[in-house]
Amino acid sequence: MAQATFVQEGCSIDYTPGSDVAAGDVVVQGDLIGVAKRPITANELGALAVDGVFDFAKNTGVAYTVGQILYWDDTADKVTTTSAGNKQIGKVARAAASADTSVRVRVSQ
Repeated sequence: MAQATFVQEGCSIDYTPGSDVAAGDVVVQGDLIGVAKRPITANELGALAVDGVFDFAKNTGVAYTVGQILYWDDTADKVTTTSAGNKQIGKVARAAASADTSVRVRVSQ
C-alpha cells in the first residue's frame, strides 16, 4: 500500500462551516488559517485558500516591512506581530505605512 496518495495541489482546502462565511472572512482551524474567497453557506461544502497573497486588515499606527512575519489575531480580526495567543499567517509582501488600514501578506503556514 502507498504511504501517501496525491489529492490536490493544496492551495485550497475543503471546509464546511457551521454558520455562513462571507467572502474575505479569515477562518482559524487549530494552527491552520484560511481565507474564504467566495461566500460559503452554513453546512455546505466550500473551500478556504491556505496559500496566496491577500490584503489583511491591520491597525493604523503600525507599519510593516517586506518579509516581516505576521500573525492573525482572531479576537481583533487583524494581523499583528504578536505571536503569543495568535496564529502565524505569513510574511509581508508589500510594505504598509502606519496610516494604512491593510497590509499585503503572502499566506504561508
